[in-house]
Amino acid sequence: MRPWRHGWIFAAAWLFYLNENLTALWRSPDGWARDLGLAALAGFAAAYLGGVSLLRRLRLSEHDSTGAVWAGGRRVTTRAWLVLLAMLALFALQIPAAGFHALPCVTYIAATAAMALPIAQGGPFVVVLVVGTELLARLTTGWEDNGYGLAALLGGLASFGIRLAAERQRRLAATQEELAELAVQNERNRIARDLHDILGHSLTVVTVKAELAQRLLDVDLDKARSELRDLESLARDALADVRSTALGVRGISLPGEIAAAREALAAANVDAALPGAADEVPTRVRELFAWTIREAVTNIVRHAKATRAEVRLGPDSVEILDDGVGPVHPASDGQGLPGLRRRAEQLGGTLTVGAREDRPGFRVRVEVPS
Repeated sequence: MRPWRHGWIFAAAWLFYLNENLTALWRSPDGWARDLGLAALAGFAAAYLGGVSLLRRLRLSEHDSTGAVWAGGRRVTTRAWLVLLAMLALFALQIPAAGFHALPCVTYIAATAAMALPIAQGGPFVVVLVVGTELLARLTTGWEDNGYGLAALLGGLASFGIRLAAERQRRLAATQEELAELAVQNERNRIARDLHDILGHSLTVVTVKAELAQRLLDVDLDKARSELRDLESLARDALADVRSTALGVRGISLPGEIAAAREALAAANVDAALPGAADEVPTRVRELFAWTIREAVTNIVRHAKATRAEVRLGPDSVEILDDGVGPVHPASDGQGLPGLRRRAEQLGGTLTVGAREDRPGFRVRVEVPS
């Protein structure tokens, strides 16, 4: 998280409350006490502005470092105490001429301590300041209590609140960055898994068919040509799946839906028999078959109460069988099975949905003419 580079502007807005100090010093009799007080007031304002901005940047950079964090924390704390001691000294130099009118400085010291010191040190320090201010105002002859202690307490609490909010925002930004990095890593892992699933079997089949075609060239030329056509189709399908994976649109590819079905059924404690590959399925029906598997598996997981499911995949049909009760309302979902039926009809296919004939259970089958 990038530190706020102009923190002194925010701090400068609160210098208005030093007007009481300035007025008292300006109206005091001429002499060394008045001149010293005015110089100390100017130095106090400069120390407050520079100290708040510098210490806040250092405190934030301490959290950003990846090296010696504890050593960096001690350096920041040491500098914070030096700034606070300087402010206390400059505050004390105003007292001879300004009297109790110098007490507004305590509010700035409390705010700086709350912003710069570790909370375990800043909290007690602010309490000591508040108590000391109240005692000075009440016990020193001629001094008045105009709520300086309360102002110091509120200033410290406000600075603590701002600091905690800034640190919480920093942690939130760091968490979001970690989540973004994790999402990127997960996406890389997904692509790697998908490429392995897609290419592993496909390249094996390509190798086998290429070797077979080479052997058939001298034995059966027509059969060799057929194997080469199958080899070309298989390579094109694998290439299409790889491209869709790389583009991040693998949500509805056939190999991806088979893999997703395996994970979903396993998570639902459904024993599944799934095809190992989709190489025999032509490109033009792959998307339809992928939608069919997705819809049927979704119904099995949500409604069927099944213990076993099977996906049968061929070049011109896909069939999903289970031993459950099927969808609760198979014809009422405008985006489910009816939508799947429309997709099948667009390719001249048919959708069959209903009870199994061989045993209790449910069946979803899409068949497309070859």
